Amino acid sequence: MRHLTTEEIPAFLLERARTAKLATVRPDGRPHVVPIWFDLDGATIIFTTWHTSVKAINMQRDPRVCLCVDEETPPFTFVMIEGTAVLLDDPAALSHWATRIAGRYMGMDRAASYGQRNSVAGELIVRVTPTRIVAQANIAD
Repeated sequence: MRHLTTEEIPAFLLERARTAKLATVRPDGRPHVVPIWFDLDGATIIFTTWHTSVKAINMQRDPRVCLCVDEETPPFTFVMIEGTAVLLDDPAALSHWATRIAGRYMGMDRAASYGQRNSVAGELIVRVTPTRIVAQANIAD
C-alpha cells in the first residue's frame, strides 16, 4: 500500500467517470450518503444538485462534507476528501458545469442534452473546497 502523490490524486479522480459517494450531515447528526457525478475545477470538486434534495438541504445547514472515490477492483485505490461546500445559483455557470459533467459521464454525444436537462431553474452548483485528503493505492498489495 502507498499514498497517492499530489499529482496522482486529480489524475485518479479524472482518469474515468467514477461516481463519488457524498456524505452530508442530517439535522439529527446522522450521515446521509449518495452517489454523485462530479468534475474538478483545479482542486475544487464541482457537482450539481436539486435545491430541495436532502443533500442540498443538509449542505445549506452544515457545509461540511466528505467524498470518497474508489477503484473497486484489485489492487484497490481510494481518495477520501473532506471539505466545505458552497451552493450557488448561477444559471450560466450551471449550464457550463452541467454540460461538462454530463460529457464526462454520458459521453460528448449526449453532453448537450443531459447538460440542458441538469441545468434547469432549481438546480444548484456545489463547489467543495478540500480541507483534508487521504488517498491510498494498491491496498491489496
